[in-house]
This record gives sequence, structure tokens and C-alpha cells, in this order.
Amino acid sequence: MKVIFAGTPDFAASALEAIAAAGFEIPLVLTQPDRPKGRGMQLQASPVKQAAQALGLTVAQPPSLRHEEAQALLREQHADVMVVAAYGLILPEAVLNIPRYGCLNIHASLLPRWRGAAPIQRAIEAGDAETGVCIMQMDAGLDTGGVVSEHRYVIQETDTAQNVHDALAELGARAIVADLQQFQQRGRLKSVPQPENGVTYAQKLSKEEARINWSESAETIERKIRAFNPVPVAWTEYQGKPMKIWQAEVVSQNGKAGEVLLCNSDGLVVACGEKALRITELQPAGSKRMTVAAFAAGNRVEEGTFL
Repeated sequence: MKVIFAGTPDFAASALEAIAAAGFEIPLVLTQPDRPKGRGMQLQASPVKQAAQALGLTVAQPPSLRHEEAQALLREQHADVMVVAAYGLILPEAVLNIPRYGCLNIHASLLPRWRGAAPIQRAIEAGDAETGVCIMQMDAGLDTGGVVSEHRYVIQETDTAQNVHDALAELGARAIVADLQQFQQRGRLKSVPQPENGVTYAQKLSKEEARINWSESAETIERKIRAFNPVPVAWTEYQGKPMKIWQAEVVSQNGKAGEVLLCNSDGLVVACGEKALRITELQPAGSKRMTVAAFAAGNRVEEGTFL
């Protein structure tokens, strides 16, 4: 069975490697164009491109799939199916119809909850007890296609977006291989339409929304800190500059929202709208990520200071 693969980040690279390891023929891998990255802003290949090259696969990086040239390339592969995972480009309906059996998407949520760009982060931010991966038959809508299979993951109280991402990447890789193998054996895949109730959308993350609003409850802020770790990272203002907050826990103390209640080697305690947060890991502007113990050794933050 011929499988075109389309994806860009680490999440997708895990699936590509699993599909290749399972022995499926992959005539073409699509990924986004190389992007400038790092301090030197050097062009860097996506994780999917790196994985594909290591596997000796042919890679194409069209800036869009709307043009005839890109679509002609896809038609030339005579693929049975195209697997899409966090590709980052819109697939026009014409492209969805090119593979013999259409396109399958690996989506990191329990559809129809959290359709869209940032399902992992939004699930943590909302306090969902669980999330997961759905293998979905793609259609022209935004994550609206029928679900081929669903695989659940229980979100732990200390899970960051990175933790959940890694778990779902592994889960998704296993799931797509199992579904492709079933497809190969039976010659078809059954999908179930998504219910009309329970639809939510996972909007793209922004740096500004990651700014901590200390008037919110400590529970709400703590979830955001985990949801925005490692990107875009929750932050607050300290001495007129942004300070990233990497890790914190809820404590039963009270004060005015944003007020520093305590700062020592055990943590930086800041009052919230309800209860308080004990910050244990942070990153001042221009510095590396550090424990609060290391921060407190070189910085004196007076009680009553406001962040």
C-alpha cells in the first residue's frame, strides 16, 4: 500500500518513523519549507524532513497545495492514502480527493472537542480530565471528518503540554500504523461521524494570552502555566521586564492579587484572585531557566511587592 505522508513537527515525525518501520511504501513526504531558527536565524529543516532524509525518502516542500504543480506531484505518486499530522498547510478539496482512499489525519484530541490548532494546550488549560488521539477521515471542514479510531489518555495533575505531546505522539504513531494495517487487510476503513454536540475549538496560542492575570484563581493560572510549557511559556512582569514562569503549585494562602507573600529557597509565593501560587521554577529576562532557590540566592524580592 502506498502512503504519502504530510507533517512538520516532532509529533508528526514519530508517526512517519512508525509507518516506515511497519513496512509501508512511502513514495513522498510533504513538509513545510525550511524556516530560519535560533540566534543566527539559519534555515533549519523540520523534524519530519530530518526523519524522512534519515529514512532515505523523497521530500517535497511546497509553500501551498493550491497550485497545480503541487497537486500534479501528488497525482504522480498513485497513492492509496495520504496520512496528515500537524502539517500546518490547508489541504484543498482537490488534494483530499487525489489519494485512492482519501486522507487520514492524526489529531491530538477526542473529537469533536478541541478541533483546531492547539488541542493539547487547550485541554490542559480547560482542566480536562482526559484527552487523546483520533484518526480521522479528512473532509473539507476544520477537523470535521468521521473518526476511524479513538485512543484516550488521562491527563495527570502535573502534566505539561510537553508531557502530553510526547505521550500523544507515541499513541498517535501506534494508532495510525494499526489503522493502516487494518485497512490493508480489509480493504476499507469504517469511520463514525462526529456528534454535533460538544464541539469546541482550540485557537492558536499567542504570547500575549500567556501573560499571567493574577486576579484569576490559582488553579486557573497553574493550569495555564502547564498548558503553555514549553511554548509560549506563561509570564509576568518583574522590575519592568518579562519573567517566564515554568513551574508552580497551588497553596492555601491569601492576599491581594499579584502580591508577593514570600520569597525564599522553597519558592516564590504570589497571591491570586483565589488562593496563591508557589512558583518553583522561573526565568528572568536575559537569564536561563532556574529554580527559585537559585533565583532567591541572587535576588531579594520583598514581601508586599506586586508582580
